[in-house]
Amino acid sequence: MPMKPGAPLDKGGAPHQTTKDGYEALTTQQGVPVRDDQNHLKAGTPGPMLMDDFHFREKMFHFDHERIPERVVHARGYAAHGFFELTASLEEFTSAKVLTETGKKVPLFTRFSTVAGNKGSPDLARDVRGFAVKFYTDEGNWDLVGNNIPVFFIQDAMKFPDLIHSAKAEPDRGFPQAQTAHDNFWDFISLSPEAMHMVMWIMSDRTIPRSLRFMEGFGVHTFRLINAKGKSSFVKFHWKPKMGMQSVVWNEAVKINGADPDFHRRDLWNAIEMGDFPEWELGVQIFDDKFADSFAFDVRDATKLIPEEDIPVRIIGRMVLDRRVDNFFAETEQVAFCTGNVVPGIGFSDDPLLQGRNFSYLDTQIKRLGGPNFTHIPINAPKCPMRTFQQDGHMAMKNPVGRANYEPNSWGTKDGGPREDPDNGYQHFAEPINGKKEALRPESFADHYSQARQFYISQTDVEQAHMGDALVFELSKVEKAEIRERMVAHLVNIDKGLADTVAEGLGIKTPMAMKAARPTMQDLKASDALSMLKNPPKSFAGRKLGVFLCDDASAESFNALKDAVEKAGGTLAIVAPTINGVDLDDGTHVPADEKIDGGPSVLFDAVAIMLTEECADDMAKKPPAKDFLNDAFAHYKYIGYTPDSMKLFEAIAMADHMDGGCIELGTAASIKGFVSEIAKLRFWDRDGA
Repeated sequence: MPMKPGAPLDKGGAPHQTTKDGYEALTTQQGVPVRDDQNHLKAGTPGPMLMDDFHFREKMFHFDHERIPERVVHARGYAAHGFFELTASLEEFTSAKVLTETGKKVPLFTRFSTVAGNKGSPDLARDVRGFAVKFYTDEGNWDLVGNNIPVFFIQDAMKFPDLIHSAKAEPDRGFPQAQTAHDNFWDFISLSPEAMHMVMWIMSDRTIPRSLRFMEGFGVHTFRLINAKGKSSFVKFHWKPKMGMQSVVWNEAVKINGADPDFHRRDLWNAIEMGDFPEWELGVQIFDDKFADSFAFDVRDATKLIPEEDIPVRIIGRMVLDRRVDNFFAETEQVAFCTGNVVPGIGFSDDPLLQGRNFSYLDTQIKRLGGPNFTHIPINAPKCPMRTFQQDGHMAMKNPVGRANYEPNSWGTKDGGPREDPDNGYQHFAEPINGKKEALRPESFADHYSQARQFYISQTDVEQAHMGDALVFELSKVEKAEIRERMVAHLVNIDKGLADTVAEGLGIKTPMAMKAARPTMQDLKASDALSMLKNPPKSFAGRKLGVFLCDDASAESFNALKDAVEKAGGTLAIVAPTINGVDLDDGTHVPADEKIDGGPSVLFDAVAIMLTEECADDMAKKPPAKDFLNDAFAHYKYIGYTPDSMKLFEAIAMADHMDGGCIELGTAASIKGFVSEIAKLRFWDRDGA
């Protein structure tokens, strides 16, 4: 049976399924037929969103209010307090004090999250990670509400409810949740070519991070900076982890979710407890209208990025998370982020997704937190003076004092309340608006495949293989063959080799390429900045070595290993036959962090096997011990071992397959060399990588 084509695309590349195909008419909740469900109403294309659009407002309003009681998206979150310190002033570009006053430590609160899963879902689901930062500045709260991926699935906020509905558990059965490996998600995606760039990112290892501490963050959208003279520049925000990027492999993610579904939460909690404070650098890509006009893609399109080779990321400050929350519900659950929370000197572009988010986030908080007074909750309250004439409402904790609850009034400076501040008040950028009032997708948004291809060709062979495996896995869970075939047809437009790989994995013939609104550009160069493996961490700092110990193991070797790891900034976790720990050959007692049955090697970045010959012989009969070593090898981890441990290697038939990632810990020099080598985190030259 021939594959059904995707939905017809308009000039801007937006898909449209209509009543002309035999469907009943889509209406508003008032029964009014809807002409366009792909784009919201704009003042010109892609101009700012208009409040006239009652269909968008009703659709988004209902979506914002549909979840009880947790967040509709980003329900599974974890957060910490910290500070931001500006190191390089942007006074040339903005009047925002948080970006011009160097050396000052601005308090902040950062929440990380998964998108699709509920509050009880596991940490290591394959998913985008939210990366939201609330700066408590002297000029009010600034919320930089981003993700760990720089692009998004859709171009217009009108489609956000549809996207999330498709990704969530299917409504008739209530599963699967916290995953996209099902028909509804891939049906929507395969009918939405604009999502193809994001597909490449979510099928990469970026969506299974090893730690919240080891992932990048992005503001996603193009924002504006406005200086004291009213001049505007465009800006994109980047968070760069000081300890580098790292992900797990898929099989590890599956096992970690079983061994410790709170893996990311526990990691962040423990890091702060130990004083190993997570740190990121804040970087910016700043550019003007001239670059925006000359760039191959529309900078207002949230499905596109600007390669760092074109506009280098300028590091301007650092964020340090140094304090855990006192109460999870009061802070992490009740914090309210809004993209519309900006301070003087920071503004918005006409990105149609950003424009819609500015409406949606505020509306969501009103529902989720019980009313309009959510800024009275301490975690959301600014740390600078807050003076308004707004009063009453559900859970109001403070009201205007005195007789006047309006302005202008005649009650004077003492009793009359606050007034406008013409010198320091927020000033919107005076952007000229010229165009018709229409719900259209700009034609400059119509290229859906070129940057998807650029991302794919920028990856190493290992990363590309993981992407192919991920696509095969996800699509193999799709029951409807038509959806699988249509998705592979999109991949042909990205990379024929990738499409062939996925088609072979699914057991189908590679279909013809999906008809594209614009042909794929073949001349975009690879960008090394888009690859994690091309940008490895500089050391083992912040990582964890799992040491499998038993009684009478060499104290000299263990202490040398411990000293070397700690000097490198890493930590040791002791895995033992019993939770009581072990006694080394010099009589020293070493408490255990994990019993071998509950401390699988997937929890660690590298492992060391330090057993006596007698213990190794005994452990060779224990499945958890064999799994510990076997999984470490299968997941390309570095493995240190003492010679007396070989019986365990022999038990899993590994003794004859040891490679350069297996390092004997026989001398002080070899131990030092091992710790230096494990900074690479994976031995990708192992067979099967």
